[in-house]
Order: sequence, then structure tokens, then C-alpha cells
Amino acid sequence: MEYKQFAKSGVRVSAVGMGTYYDPLWIVTAYLGWRRGAQAKIQAIRSGLELGINLVDTAEIYQSEPLVAKAIAGLRREDVFLATKVWSNHLRRDRLIKSLEASMRRLGVSYVDLYQIHFPNPRVPIAETMGAMEEMVDKGKIRFIGVSNFSLEQMVEAHHSLKKYELSSTQMEYSLANRSIEKDILPYCEKNGIAVLAYFPLAHGKLASNTALSKIGAKYGKTPSQVALNILASKPNVFPIPRGSRVEHVKLNAESVGWRVSEEDKAKIEALFAG
Repeated sequence: MEYKQFAKSGVRVSAVGMGTYYDPLWIVTAYLGWRRGAQAKIQAIRSGLELGINLVDTAEIYQSEPLVAKAIAGLRREDVFLATKVWSNHLRRDRLIKSLEASMRRLGVSYVDLYQIHFPNPRVPIAETMGAMEEMVDKGKIRFIGVSNFSLEQMVEAHHSLKKYELSSTQMEYSLANRSIEKDILPYCEKNGIAVLAYFPLAHGKLASNTALSKIGAKYGKTPSQVALNILASKPNVFPIPRGSRVEHVKLNAESVGWRVSEEDKAKIEALFAG
């Protein structure tokens, strides 16, 4: 497994992670107590951990935190980099703290490595939310602070609202098929040492059957998905987090790093997906 430094933390995490958002129906049925295919999902996460993927991303709204807890049971806490998120209606100080504590209970841990604001909430001052985040860092319940689905302007405001700690990450949709963050958010993150967790890095599976990626992949003995993930992971501050729901897919994802698409091939691919 290939590892990279996460933001300015000095902590090295796997160049590719595992996401645990499944689909809206899963969230609804899990909320009602039916977690379909739960054991297969737990095994998928566990297999990724065994292959060296230590970055696992979840959220309170995903209803997957209990699955992550089962997958990491028995492992050394420091061997897993756990990222979870607080929902946008829990951004007042007291509600954020309660949400964090509930997530820790569901995950079976005493701290989370990365706590992220899932979506901005214009009705809650970002300074209040970030103040609560910093308070939780002081108490050892959070190691690093992140945001998700923030525009550049919102991210800059969040960044500047922090008084004691750095903004470590943003989580955004990013793939060869959706490169909108390259216009402003990605350059800002590169300049300021902020990690980018890239969700939907395979464009909802569309890149898995792309002909151009298939041709390039044949040169390396890799699948189209592996080529797409490799190109994202080759960027120093980008960590793609494809969904980890099947053992066979997680194994392929794990093999998407530790090698490099050549600069020439990468330029060809990026040109094909330009615009």
C-alpha cells in the first residue's frame, strides 16, 4: 500500500481510502433497523484494512458507523484513520458535541481522527461551529478538522474562523468526469496544505467501463477504475475514497496505487476529459 502525508499533520494515511456511503435506500432502511447486506459490507471494510487501506470515511447520516465499528474491532486504534461527519442541522456548539459523542459511541472509539462538517449551514455562524471543533480537539476527541461540500468562499471563511488549529481537509466530489474543483478549490488546498478527500472518484461507476481508460489500463495490466483512481491519487494532497461495499472491489481499489500512470498517459487522459 502507498501512503501519503495527510495535510500538515505529519500523519501518513493510505493514498486511497474507503467510503461507506451506500445509497439513500440503505440510509432509510438502516435507520428503521434493517441493514441489508451488512455482513458483506463489514467484510469489505475489513478486507481493505487487511490490505493496508487505513483511511475509512463515514458520517452520522450514512448509518454505517456501526458497520465500521465491527470492521475495526480488535485492531489497534492507531492503525485506523477514522473520518466521520456531523450533519448540517447539528452545527450549533451543543448539538455538535452531542453528535460527536454519539458517533464515537457508534464507532466504539474514544476519538475520531478527522471530524468534518458534512454540509454548510448558513443559519449557524461558522465561527461557532469551528469554535466547538477546536474545543473538541483540546479535549482529545478530535485530531483534525475538516469540511465537506463547501464552496471556496465558504471554505476560506471556515479556515479563517479557526483560531488555534489548521483546517486539515475538504471533501468534495472529484473525478476525471467532474473536475470542477480544479478551478479554485484544488489550487487553494494545494497552496494551504489542505487535503482533499475525493468522493464519487469513479463518477458513479461510469469510469469503470470507459474505453479510453481501458486502453491505457491495458498497458499497465490495470482496469479502467484503477487508472482513474491512480491519476487522482498521484496528486500529493488528493485521497480518493471509492465506496467499500464489496470485497472484490476493495481489492481492486487497493491495487490502484503503489504504481504510476506515466505523465504522458496522464496528460492524454486528462485532455480527453477536459471541460
